[in-house]
Amino acid sequence: MSIDLELKKAFSELQVKMLDTQQKAKLSDLQIDQLTRVQKLAKLTSAEISPLSSSTRLYEGVGRMFILQSKEDINNQLMDKQKTADEKIKELEQRKVYLERSVKEAEDNIREMLLSRRHTAQ
Repeated sequence: MSIDLELKKAFSELQVKMLDTQQKAKLSDLQIDQLTRVQKLAKLTSAEISPLSSSTRLYEGVGRMFILQSKEDINNQLMDKQKTADEKIKELEQRKVYLERSVKEAEDNIREMLLSRRHTAQ
């Protein structure tokens, strides 16, 4: 009887861990989508300002203010944004792969527990 109780407890813990891991994977997906939008916006802005002469000064929105900056400064900032977003996306994708693997392992463990319980019950 105590083995059955321990199995139920372990099963519940695995289910909770699996759901938590699935939520973390979904959160990673949302963050990746958001960073991809940041990259696209930076690329579009960069494409818009690239034909302008290098001496052109542009306004950049910072909070509620606009700051006059050189085209080069803004272009460098856009490149930094793209690079940072790219690094974060790679990091999140690695984390997501790890989380998905954890979910699969948890599912396998639950399946094994159920099978072993059936075999001991018979």
